[in-house]
Amino acid sequence: MRTVHILPLVGALFIPLTMASRAQGEGDARSVSPIYGVSLPEGYRQWELIAPALEGEPLNELRAIVGNRTAIDAYRSGTLPFPDGTVLVKLAWKRTPSQEFEPAAIPGSATTVQVMVKDSRRYAATGGWGFGRFIGGKPVDEVQHRTCFACHEARVKGHDFVFTRFAP
Repeated sequence: MRTVHILPLVGALFIPLTMASRAQGEGDARSVSPIYGVSLPEGYRQWELIAPALEGEPLNELRAIVGNRTAIDAYRSGTLPFPDGTVLVKLAWKRTPSQEFEPAAIPGSATTVQVMVKDSRRYAATGGWGFGRFIGGKPVDEVQHRTCFACHEARVKGHDFVFTRFAP
């Protein structure tokens, strides 16, 4: 079993948050997800890190989850359910072995940016959450968006439909 050193992993996630906007694309301000009407939030690349994540096969991704001030305050205070106005953004890259430090993994090509927006009235049928999944700054099709809530409902209903836990 190969050991993954977390410090290089976390460090590798911070650099792309500030430098990779061209790789994933900021998208058109009018680009919204089907079903939910969620767009990429303005300035999300400057938001605070909630947690890094490592996704195994078949996706094999490095991920960084960031949140707006409402999200950060809710995580720090342990507030569940999350308040309306919470916005979470997951940035993902293919996991690539570091050529400089063999045990480390670094971000490769960008894969997706995924967004969750809490609005309990607008998204009442989906636990209060609207979803957006973007590739290259453009929303993916409706078929892919139809899978969002079902996955969250089946696995993390007891945590207000959110997978990410705060990394203090």
